[in-house]
Parts: sequence; C-alpha cells; structure tokens
Amino acid sequence: MSDIEALLKELRGLPDAPAVSAQEVHALLTAVKSAAGRWADVLYGVQESARGFVGPRAEAALEVAFRRAEESYVELEIALRDLNETGPCQRR
Repeated sequence: MSDIEALLKELRGLPDAPAVSAQEVHALLTAVKSAAGRWADVLYGVQESARGFVGPRAEAALEVAFRRAEESYVELEIALRDLNETGPCQRR
C-alpha cells in the first residue's frame, strides 16, 4: 500500500461526529497524528521527486510545505502527550 493510499484510509477512518469524551478525543488525536505523519511522508516524497524538475521557488515552497506538515505532527504529538499527562478534562 502506498503512502497516499494509507493516508486516505486513515482519513476515511476518522469519525464524522465531534468527540464527546476524553477517550474519544484521545483516539481522535492519535488517528490525526498518524495521518499527519503520513502526510509529511507524502510531501517529503513529492519534494524529493520534484527536485531538479522544478524551479527554486517551487523547491522552496515544497520544503516549506513539508516542514509545516512536520510541525503539525509535532504539535499533535504535544497535544496528545498533554492529554495523557493531565488526564481527562471536563467538557464545556
């Protein structure tokens, strides 16, 4: 299975309804973090395959897109770690 197929499978598996419990938020963050990692992998592959075929601005734009995807993954990891450390919170 390609990275893109795996990413699409993960995205299709995300719930349509908002989370209503800490456990659901945890499961959602875990799934979204995994999808974000796959997206970063896809962008890295695009960036590598485009090298030498696109101009410097396009290369720079692809590099920025990849870095932002990586940053999203890290931010989701922080959110998940915080949820694990602080425990369930009350829904407002």
